Amino acid sequence: MSEIKGIPVSYDHIEANIPDSVINASLAGTDYAPYWLQHPDRPAALPALEGSISTDLLVVGGGYTGLWTALQAKEADPSRDVVLIDAETIAWAASGRNGGFCDASLVHGESNGDTHLPKENARLTELGAENLAGIAETIEKYNIDCDYWETGVLNVATEKHQVPWLKEEAEAHPELPFLDADEVKTYINSPLFEGGTWDKTTNTLVNPAKLAWGLRRVCLELGVRIFEHTKGEGLESSDAAITVRTGAGTINAQRVALATNVFPSLLKRHRLHTIPVYDYALMTEPLTEEQRAAIGWDENMGLADMNNRFHYSRPTIDENGGWRILWGGYDAVYHYGREVKPEYDHNEATYRKLAAHFVGTFPQLEGIKFTHAWGGAIDTCSRFFAFFDTSHNNRVAYCAGFTGLGVGASRFGGKVMLDLLSGTKTELTELEMVKKKPMPFPPEPVAWMGVKLMTNGLIKADRNEGKRGPFLKVMDAVGMGFDS
Repeated sequence: MSEIKGIPVSYDHIEANIPDSVINASLAGTDYAPYWLQHPDRPAALPALEGSISTDLLVVGGGYTGLWTALQAKEADPSRDVVLIDAETIAWAASGRNGGFCDASLVHGESNGDTHLPKENARLTELGAENLAGIAETIEKYNIDCDYWETGVLNVATEKHQVPWLKEEAEAHPELPFLDADEVKTYINSPLFEGGTWDKTTNTLVNPAKLAWGLRRVCLELGVRIFEHTKGEGLESSDAAITVRTGAGTINAQRVALATNVFPSLLKRHRLHTIPVYDYALMTEPLTEEQRAAIGWDENMGLADMNNRFHYSRPTIDENGGWRILWGGYDAVYHYGREVKPEYDHNEATYRKLAAHFVGTFPQLEGIKFTHAWGGAIDTCSRFFAFFDTSHNNRVAYCAGFTGLGVGASRFGGKVMLDLLSGTKTELTELEMVKKKPMPFPPEPVAWMGVKLMTNGLIKADRNEGKRGPFLKVMDAVGMGFDS
């Protein structure tokens, strides 16, 4: 366990000992809205669909998955007519609320891939690297301004028992040299950090909303017809077409790609395969030169700790050149009933907890204010990475369940859906990852009870040097055990 002036420190200790007055001051005047979505480059909404139209390919959902699907469809066949609809506006949901970590992994890490897909995990690692390279190539090709930083992520131990985990990872991956406590603090200075590894190869950073808006711009330039404030309300099929009903119109399509992720699918059979888990984040005011010098965060890398309930953090530069820090994670909140509701986007208790943890991690920055606080739903499935399906004689494809990997893996998901809709066998359509479904979550109240037991088990493991109790071991055995 870390120490500050000889006193053992954990996040439980920090939470209990940061005065309410400090937390209140840090959150005074906070705007409870996603920081990324308030950028002046946010485009005006496109008109909603009215009337009936026809298209070759309809993409339902305007987040990353839908945007990458539409873009890659037009790149493969510029003559193909593609329509994309979104119930709100582009980037309004997870694509504009996440931390901007763009990971190469398609399966939530090497160990999780080995658990679920041991025979093809090595190939999926290669495909993940190719996918990340493809994202970089697209950003460069189309001059997408999204603050794309290939600076990687510093993974740190905040407890002494976590140090051997990092050493084992460094031994298995020579490209990730182990940094001891003194070395890691030369990059980011916190009294809590006991060691770390700097992963410069498998993770990049982006401004998430600007990436989505950039993809939107490219889709429009390639000829994709986009309708915002247009919710798909029903799906029917005939020999001639797949028909999707909207609030004020209909779309008759030869093929349909469903990319609604955390929101209820138009294919009801998939609704037990995901649950919405809410994640929250804070954004600091711009740091002064003195504040930034105090923490020594000179490289624009991301930051993540090794706890089961982990924090993620990263810098960003605002439109005025100010250097800010995003601080999020730790709590993962599931609400009974698996519904997605606007009121769940905010959680005062979690904001206060995050503010306390930030001050405890960086006591040099006590007195800093958070200008924004927000949350959003993650489409979580039981294996923690995306799954796929088709219906209506392979004329409809579906993809969801990214569980926090969507910034990077959504491009791969779109590519898989297009291959599935093509009707031909490809390497991607024959992957076990694509053919095999995750275990569905049980209906309520069992789902809610299971999530509570999982959360409590992770809390106990973090308080017991990472040792997993009986419930977590059972979940591990059935392939539903989460390990950050």
